[in-house]
Amino acid sequence: MTTVTEVSTREAYGKALVELGKEYQDIVVLDADLSRSTMTKYFAAKFPERFFQCGLQEQNMVGIAAGLAASGKIPFVSTFAVFAACRCLDQVRVCVAQPKLNVKIVATHGGITVGEDGASHHAIEDLAVYCSFPGFTVIVPADGVETVEAVKVAATTDGPFYIRLGRPKVPTVYSEGYRFELGRAVTLRDGRDVTVIACGIMVAKALQAAGRLATEGIDCRVLNMPTLKPLDETAILEAARQTGAIVVAEEHLLHGGLGSRVAQVVTKLKPVPVNFIGIDDVYAKSGKPEELLQKHGLTAADIEKAVKATITRK
Repeated sequence: MTTVTEVSTREAYGKALVELGKEYQDIVVLDADLSRSTMTKYFAAKFPERFFQCGLQEQNMVGIAAGLAASGKIPFVSTFAVFAACRCLDQVRVCVAQPKLNVKIVATHGGITVGEDGASHHAIEDLAVYCSFPGFTVIVPADGVETVEAVKVAATTDGPFYIRLGRPKVPTVYSEGYRFELGRAVTLRDGRDVTVIACGIMVAKALQAAGRLATEGIDCRVLNMPTLKPLDETAILEAARQTGAIVVAEEHLLHGGLGSRVAQVVTKLKPVPVNFIGIDDVYAKSGKPEELLQKHGLTAADIEKAVKATITRK
């Protein structure tokens, strides 16, 4: 039996930063008193002269990063996703998005898998917020391997980025050697009956669901959609044409994230039955990550149910 390795995307990010720091002298890193949690602590230890500890001043941190970017540096800004999306919204909009500065916001602790920290720390609106900013690139990696590759691409691509990472360890989906392509979906499993489009932690769950559905004779395609903006409309259109039904799965509110963006494409180009796995219009409570995922319908079993219901609408 093959053992699936697990690593947190935040850990992969922290180590990737160090390697990038060796190669690119213009990379600087900013944090808001959370470097032990965001894992920018690795960069701080290796390059203390290029690390800026801003304290509990997330808004000011964004402004500082904007100034550094305007001066030719490549700033990576890290904090929890809930702070990056909500506390810093005005500063990101005015100081980064509008002037289209080369600031990379890499936020950890996305979604409800932050767990026991509760609703105040659950980032369930962040993808809607960042997808709404004109000119921003928005990425949600599926695992540690994809995180490293996405961070590399962000470092070498001009313009503002938002990369959403998580707190807990997640199953490794990709093998070493995988190369992330900005704006491209990845077919992890082909199928003809239905397509599950997922991002982040829901990718591994989609693969698990597809494997179980196959035992019932349902041929399920699984698309990893790591780039929410720009979106791979071609892959979505092909899925709609070739499988005739789509289920979107994300650890985010049902509105404003990946599901909403996929629905826009399907409605415009090829209307087919679409179903959505996400968080209803509520805030979660404190609890263990797996308990919260079950409570809010973010499991492989929930994907299976959604697939079966969607196929009946074809």
